[in-house]
Amino acid sequence: MEMQGIDKAFDSVAACVNCQFELRSGEVHALIGENGAGKSTLMKILAGVYKKDAGTISLRGQQVDIPNPHAAQVLGITMIHQELNLMPHLTVAQNIFIGREPRSPIPYLLDDAKINQQAKELLASLNLHFNPKMRVGGLTVARQQMVEITKALSYNSQVLIMDEPTAALTESESEELFHMINRLRDKGIGIVYISHRLEEIKRISDRVTVMRDGHYIATKLTADISIDEMISLMVGRTIYESKPEIPDHASPDIVLEVRNLNRGRELQDVNFSLKRGEILGLAGLMGAGRTEVARAIVGADPVDSIDLTVNGRKVHIRSPKDAVQHGIGYLSEDRKRYGLITGMDVANNVGMASLRKFLRAFGIIDDTRVSEAAQQQVKALAVKTPSVKQKVRNLSGGNQQKVVIAKWLTADTDILIFDEPTRGIDVGAKSEIYKLLNELARQGKSIIMISSELPEILRMSHRIIVMCEGRITGELSSNEATQERIMQYATQRGGMVTALEESA
Repeated sequence: MEMQGIDKAFDSVAACVNCQFELRSGEVHALIGENGAGKSTLMKILAGVYKKDAGTISLRGQQVDIPNPHAAQVLGITMIHQELNLMPHLTVAQNIFIGREPRSPIPYLLDDAKINQQAKELLASLNLHFNPKMRVGGLTVARQQMVEITKALSYNSQVLIMDEPTAALTESESEELFHMINRLRDKGIGIVYISHRLEEIKRISDRVTVMRDGHYIATKLTADISIDEMISLMVGRTIYESKPEIPDHASPDIVLEVRNLNRGRELQDVNFSLKRGEILGLAGLMGAGRTEVARAIVGADPVDSIDLTVNGRKVHIRSPKDAVQHGIGYLSEDRKRYGLITGMDVANNVGMASLRKFLRAFGIIDDTRVSEAAQQQVKALAVKTPSVKQKVRNLSGGNQQKVVIAKWLTADTDILIFDEPTRGIDVGAKSEIYKLLNELARQGKSIIMISSELPEILRMSHRIIVMCEGRITGELSSNEATQERIMQYATQRGGMVTALEESA
């Protein structure tokens, strides 16, 4: 497959300018660049999601037109999008075979038994063992991502585009994906692999193409380019990704205390505290209960029991609205579903959690002040958008994440819960967010940071709490923590163990 001279603009803002890309049979070709570089736009043109403004696409030496995703699938091109594209009210099996369901001998009826059996066999072939009859809306983000991958592979495509496929996967799940990719490559399938995890790129890809600010920069053999060189080509400046950024010591004052948190088998006897100016890392494998703890604290999910103390005063939080009133903000791991209204513009999303601050007489919202506040945050967070009136759906995934962060900073909450704050964000934006979190901690904000990336947890946390199967199984200071010790606690059932008890 070959793309040449591709142009694409949105509202007069150029997303791709004279871009090129080439894919060979049986290769994994990585496509990298900062958020807003044009990677996803270029691949969405190939997948028929967007129509190109100029340029040509050739497949097996023949020039083709791809007006829509169905046409792409007919040509053997399938894309797994960074943002989940599933129907939450349908089952896993129904999502995998939507539009291609086996029919029952009875007219107008689908053969549900056959749909479920085929889905079960397909999932098993990919070493995924969960019930195909489960409703997708009840799955975690990681498992929803697996359903997306399974659905894409069910088309038997010859060109497979993966946009951040491991963003919500654990290390073991990523390993399974890599094995799957190698098997597909051996069958002659060409794979476009978009990821911000450059270590993955070095491991899995054969060639790397770099984009920056909507332009093609270079294509290199992966074996001939270092991670530092990749970063330099991506951002045009030097970023020291490995430099630790552990913030100053936190205050001894406790601002949040969680006691007796229970919810069925999901959460059992969870107890911990958060100090003023502290970044508290919450680590664990998928299904450990980290997100469930965050949602319980902010009242997003019902619980069997919980005792909450905020700034020394017992509080009852029954909804996210109550949480905001008590100074607690929650940045969800699924920004599209819980953090944003993508059909609205940047300004309205930024002001969404703090509209009372912008009220004039008779309850009228002062749009000018909302826009001014949004512009301040856009500048401070380096959000790439032509204006605060741009619809959020037109921003890249990383810039959408920044808009969610801007929303909670505008609300001036003192306790911030960040669930996978750098998921789908490039190295340059990650560095900016790390600096932002450190600055917030220095200002006295208290942060709970949930992350599946252990280097990120180790780099940013004063203290780390590790969970396994709904329980806290370990607590480590920044000086005591290592990836090995975190993984030991993350796979250990039973009650909490502190570093002191372990050494004793």
